[in-house]
Amino acid sequence: MLLTGKFLSKGINELFWKESLTLATAESCTAGNIAATITSIPGSSHFFKGGIIAYSNEIKESILGVSHETLEKFGAVSEETVIEMAKGAIRVMDTDCAVATSGIAGPTGGSPEKPVGTVWIAVISKDEVKTIKLDGDYGRAMNISAATQKALELLLEMCQSKENEE
Repeated sequence: MLLTGKFLSKGINELFWKESLTLATAESCTAGNIAATITSIPGSSHFFKGGIIAYSNEIKESILGVSHETLEKFGAVSEETVIEMAKGAIRVMDTDCAVATSGIAGPTGGSPEKPVGTVWIAVISKDEVKTIKLDGDYGRAMNISAATQKALELLLEMCQSKENEE
C-alpha cells in the first residue's frame, strides 16, 4: 500500500517518539519539503531538530562538510554527495538520524548523464546508511513530491528495521 507523506510523517513521528530518536534534514532539490512534511504532524518538535536547505555547493561544503573533491569527482547529484550531506546534518545538528536529497527537479538543468528527474536520497543513522536513486521526469512539482515521498519511506523503513532488531 502506498502511504502519503502525511501518513508516513505520522508513522515517523510515532516511531521517533517511542525510540527517543532525533532527526535532521539536508535538502537540495526538495528545498525543505521533507522537513515541512515531517513538521506538519503535531509533536514533531520533540524529535526534529532542524533542516538545512543546501541548494548551492558552497553551502554543501561550508555548512554540511561535503568535500570539494567529492563534488568535483561525482557532482552535487550523486550518492557520495548525499551521504556526506546526511553525515554533515547529523554532525551539525547532533542527531541520531538524517535524510539528505540532491537532484535535478527541472524543468531545466539536466544533462545526458544526469537528466531532469535524477535524484539521490540518503537516509543515515550513526550505524547505517541507505541510499536510493530516482530517475524519471514527471515535472518539477511531481519530481519534488516523489523524492519527498521516497525519502520518508526510506527513513521509516530504516527505523522500523532497527526497531525489529531490538
